[in-house]
Amino acid sequence: MEQQALSPTELRVIIAVIGVIAFALIYLFGRPRRPGQGKRTPARPAEGARVEPVFGEVGGDGSEAEAGEPSQGELPVSLDADEAPSPAAPRRSTLGARPQGQIERIVTLYVSARAGQTMAGTDLVVAAEKAGLQFGDMGIFHRLAPGKAEQGPVFSMAQITRPGSFDMARIDQLTTPGVTLFMTLPGPVPALDAWEAMLPAAQRLAELLDGVVLDEQRNALGRQRVAHLRDELRAWDREQERNQIRPHW
Repeated sequence: MEQQALSPTELRVIIAVIGVIAFALIYLFGRPRRPGQGKRTPARPAEGARVEPVFGEVGGDGSEAEAGEPSQGELPVSLDADEAPSPAAPRRSTLGARPQGQIERIVTLYVSARAGQTMAGTDLVVAAEKAGLQFGDMGIFHRLAPGKAEQGPVFSMAQITRPGSFDMARIDQLTTPGVTLFMTLPGPVPALDAWEAMLPAAQRLAELLDGVVLDEQRNALGRQRVAHLRDELRAWDREQERNQIRPHW
């Protein structure tokens, strides 16, 4: 069954949803707890009754209760080395996370495999690193601006097909028809500077992966379209500069 590619609109929706979820998590878990909040006091069992271990608590015989993580704000009970559970899965990286803010425009390029071919996941990872991209937030790759990582990525790279993210635990099993590079405006650097970084990266990926660079309409990217995009982004930057000018009274 043919997989559907992510459109610029879908990318915008995904980014917006991620931002809302991140804000909700910060709101819910970033608040200080009141004394005793989140703890349960179990009723004293009847004499002779079997004591069931409670989530996040210690059993009646002094051993740790089975399964579960400690409740919010509590430290886990220490275990002997031979009883220690296997390490938990690492938290998802926030490298390249976009700050909250309105996205006014998305500029997209595609790097597609040639007809009848696909790109292997391991090859993509190597090519991405050689093109100056880092794996991070949303399970995709990002180019960061030096000294401005907290302002979000200059541009990002996702799979060309849904869900767009890369499962690094199974990257050796991945085959894909291509990737999409996109930058969201406004970003950490001027739009024209971001374009001048994204275009060479796309061309480098195409060279390393034996692919072709396509524009947002999936047509071969020609000089005329490149020149037109540069003019559009230069005008966008000028408009941003005008909007930042405030009269002095």
